Amino acid sequence: MSNSQPPQLIPTGEATAILPVAGGKHKPITVIGTEAIRATFDPGCLQQAVNTRTAPGVSQVVLNPDAHIGYGAPVGCVMASPSHIYPGPVGVDIKCSMSLLQLDIPADAVAERKTRRALIDAICARTPTGAGKGQRDVPKARAVSPAQGRRVAAEGASAGVCAELGIPIAWADRCEDAVHTGHDGTGEALAERLEVVLRSPGMKKFDEKMRQLGSYGGGNHFGECEVVRVADTRQARDTARVFGLRDGQVAFLSHCGSRGFGHNLAMGQFRAMQQKFAEWRIPFPGDDKELCYAPLGSPEANDYLDDMALGANFATVNHLLINALVLEAFQEVFPGAHGSLVYFISHNIARQETVENKTMWVMRKGATRAFPGGHPALARTPFAQTGHPILLPGDPQRGSAVMVAEAGAKLSCYSVNHGAGRIMARRRAMRELDQAAVNRSFATQDILTNCRNYPKDEAPDAYKDFNEVLRSVKLAGLASEVARLKARFVIKDASAADD
Repeated sequence: MSNSQPPQLIPTGEATAILPVAGGKHKPITVIGTEAIRATFDPGCLQQAVNTRTAPGVSQVVLNPDAHIGYGAPVGCVMASPSHIYPGPVGVDIKCSMSLLQLDIPADAVAERKTRRALIDAICARTPTGAGKGQRDVPKARAVSPAQGRRVAAEGASAGVCAELGIPIAWADRCEDAVHTGHDGTGEALAERLEVVLRSPGMKKFDEKMRQLGSYGGGNHFGECEVVRVADTRQARDTARVFGLRDGQVAFLSHCGSRGFGHNLAMGQFRAMQQKFAEWRIPFPGDDKELCYAPLGSPEANDYLDDMALGANFATVNHLLINALVLEAFQEVFPGAHGSLVYFISHNIARQETVENKTMWVMRKGATRAFPGGHPALARTPFAQTGHPILLPGDPQRGSAVMVAEAGAKLSCYSVNHGAGRIMARRRAMRELDQAAVNRSFATQDILTNCRNYPKDEAPDAYKDFNEVLRSVKLAGLASEVARLKARFVIKDASAADD
């Protein structure tokens, strides 16, 4: 990464700013955030933003209020290019995403700690957490055979895959993208690429990776039981009805991605592209090897887009299977309970979209798509008139939010932040936060967890003020609030904290 000092942010509004790029040859970076939020952007994050803006083929960069230093590009940024693809802005967890399951269970039904503990046990018996964990690690997982795993990677949430895995087929209509295809828009290209991937040294444990379908993984991934509180405005109530949100009832929010399969694909692509840079003897943008790239139409770009699609298909089915298992767990405790998927949306993906009347690849790293009502891409979807749900996790104690885009989202390439965003690096949080105090904070708010000790690097104090983040989004005119989600229990990977 370059050691040159990045330019200073120039405010353009109460929650907007620009970050000029030296030399004036590039359009400034669009920045979303109040003054308090802008103060959370450290120099390393800003320098990464400058590096991405001056990288070949990049026409726009947006820095969202949750931005912090990331892998090549900041987490919480958007890059748009008509000519190049960058794996850094997608990252190593391809199609890390959010999903929300609405249940027909009233809030008071989960008031008792005994009931919530039974739900935690029922979910953890079906959905493993932790690096490397899979279906064999829990007694009530839904087994996925290697042959089914191949279909998942190649087809995503197709009708056939959903039927085989016991996923309601209607849920596919509630996905941002239920199925990803190959670089040329065909399923055939993706199937052909899968055969190449399966022969590669980095995919020797494919069967093992497929056994991770229906699992959360570690780090910041989680499952969270929520109580829905719809905002008290007519617009919010009308939008909530379209979304399928039920005020005062229980919902379940999930955060996870493509697990080991996606990680292997991403790392293989980073190594392959970086090797090409060495062969061609060309410099990395900002001297950062994690900002490697390939021109669209090249074999390297085609291979990356295919591998990204394979990982994205896995992530989609992983989420849908988790939701099916969570619903099954709730039905074990509440016989006859029903659940419907509100939405599934990614925040680590590259998508082909129209930006300023041009077809571009929009790469969102820790950023969420935000199309308002009337956007052409939402035609023939349930959200054509309202805009689609935006699922924003904050932290268990300050809550999460469901939002909907406004016309002003055009400013940010129709994107918003993906959550609160870290304010403390993991090592700093582990060093400075007090474990007993973290545990007490959950007990004080009557939020149960599956952890004996809640992970310090995932504690609320390690994240930015979610209310100020949301305030930034609203003041910038990007989106409005439809509902808040209040946590009643949390499921996390507790392995490191509980050692």
